Order: sequence, then structure tokens, then C-alpha cells
Amino acid sequence: MRLSTRGRYGLRAMYELALHYGEGPIPLNFIADKQMVSVHYLEQLMAKLRRAGLVVSSRGAQGGYELSRPPEKITVGDVVRITEGSFDPVQCLSNDFGDDDCEQFGDCVVRLVWKRLRDSTNEVLDSLNLRDLCDGTIDPEDTLSEKS
Repeated sequence: MRLSTRGRYGLRAMYELALHYGEGPIPLNFIADKQMVSVHYLEQLMAKLRRAGLVVSSRGAQGGYELSRPPEKITVGDVVRITEGSFDPVQCLSNDFGDDDCEQFGDCVVRLVWKRLRDSTNEVLDSLNLRDLCDGTIDPEDTLSEKS
């Protein structure tokens, strides 16, 4: 499983907004320059994040984007799921998949492996918020088992 540029750049843009939380709207070209992402691509990502309610935008000379809520209230998982979609590593974990789609659906032991992978990934993504990124409190040696 790999994140696309949507997920990576979306998180970088949100990180930049989190760094400037409370300062008012941040122009898109500022975010683009700081995070080395094209303005055009960021426009698309920010529109998606705005529709999802994670950012608000304002127009005009002093316009730009800002977080809709404090950085500690927005998880990395929130951003990634909006920009990437669900983290189902196999189709049979999606909500629209059922018994009629696979003869082994209810008895598939391998499906349980993929479910644990999805759940573990979501747990990691949801355990970190934008404030953690800004504060640099993410320890590269940290594991989920150590946090429990």
C-alpha cells in the first residue's frame, strides 16, 4: 500500500496551516512555496479538504485557507482518508462487498490478515494529530504497543 501524492501533499499542506494556526488565512502560494507543491495541485486538494470541513477559505487580497478547528482536533487519519479514501488493502473489506461477491467471504482466514492491517494502519493514523506534527513530538522509535 502506497500513499499517492494526494495524501502526502494534502498532509503537508495541513501541516503548514497547523504551523500558522490562529494567524488568519494563509495564502495558497505561501503554502505551495513552503511545501514545494504546485499551486494548481494544492487548489484541488484544498477544495476537497474544504468540502470535508477540515479547512475554511476566504477570498480577496487577505484571503487564503485556515484550519476549521484546532490542530489537535484534526488527526493525520482525517486528512489521509479525505485525500486518499479508505485504507482497505483488499476489495473484500469495503462496505459494499458481501457474501454474494465471494464464496469464501465469511470463512476467509486471509481476509482477517488484511482486516488487521487496515485496522492497525488506521490506528496509527488516528493516534497522531496535526499538533503532534507541529510540536515534533513523534518519536521515530514509538510503536503502537508502547503507547498502549
